[in-house]
Amino acid sequence: MRNNIANFLLPAAAIAAALLVFGVIVWFAGVSPVEVWVLLFKGAFGDWYSWQNTLQRAAPLMLTALCVAVPARAGLVIIGGEGALVLGGVACAALAQLVPLPANMVGTVMVCIAGALAGALWIALAGWLRQYRGINETISSLLLAYIAIGLFKHIVEGPLRDPASLNKPSTHSLAEGLAIAGIGGSDVHWGFVLGVIACVLSALWLRWTPSGFSVRVVGGNLRAAQLVGLPASRLVLLACAVGGGFAGLAGAVEVAAVHTSANASLIAGYGYAGILVAFIARQQPLAVIPVAILFGGFGAAGSLLQRRLGLPDASVLLLQGIAFVLILASEALRGVEWKGVWEKVVQGAKPAPAPAPAPTPALPQRGREEVRS
Repeated sequence: MRNNIANFLLPAAAIAAALLVFGVIVWFAGVSPVEVWVLLFKGAFGDWYSWQNTLQRAAPLMLTALCVAVPARAGLVIIGGEGALVLGGVACAALAQLVPLPANMVGTVMVCIAGALAGALWIALAGWLRQYRGINETISSLLLAYIAIGLFKHIVEGPLRDPASLNKPSTHSLAEGLAIAGIGGSDVHWGFVLGVIACVLSALWLRWTPSGFSVRVVGGNLRAAQLVGLPASRLVLLACAVGGGFAGLAGAVEVAAVHTSANASLIAGYGYAGILVAFIARQQPLAVIPVAILFGGFGAAGSLLQRRLGLPDASVLLLQGIAFVLILASEALRGVEWKGVWEKVVQGAKPAPAPAPAPTPALPQRGREEVRS
């Protein structure tokens, strides 16, 4: 129970501190911090239009956060979700452009599967490098993300480029039948539902299936997992593939629901923001859902800050960066016995007791006789 409270209070306190620091920064820029905080809330959750923008941005954040959270349960720190996302997007566009697909739900499912497979293979490569070549997965996944972005730009601006796209190179647009529509005619597309389902299924898999339990054992104690005969390397690759598949699916959904083609707009930083979401959620798939909605709201409020206060649209990236630093710093406070700390503070605040008077030293027997005489 105490751990659950700490898991909630520490990230919440870090986010509150990030908002406070962000308010101080904008105050130095001549903007009222209170007005910034109010507009952040209004831009994220103030009306139905704001909610639509928030939920639309939350969809890829959920999936890229799972790219961090699922491998983390196997003991890995994967931060290359951005690479899996862009490759998933270009795989979705490439399949639709190179292969005749039915312009219905079947074709939509196929392009989404193509994106998920591309992301799964890319992140599984980072897991393979860690298990079979001893290369740190954090560094390799980050470097692979830069390679993936380079491949993405080469493919979009080269082999798959639509000749009609002049100033902004992109692939051919997906057929209308392959697009992912909005829910009930709103701007919130079905990718948000896919993100929620992915989080729920991930939680159920890790909690209630033998393979998910084995992944958690590997992440908890690799040596113990090897002693009981678990195939640690295969489980690590499985966790990486599942996480990468979710990030690749995020790219496919962005292409099929938002951009309709693969272009530079796909490189929007969702993969890096997913790292922050996963860390705040403590790598728990179900906790990813509300955290992704919160940070989707921050992203949606950026344009409102720009219109009303003249702040840069990217100022919310500064807020996210501050929150990320404070979240990492708050981990140093985990496990602190606050009751003992409070007792020490209270004791330090009390005035020190006055020193007792020193006792008068007793005279020796000979000295007493001399005094009497």
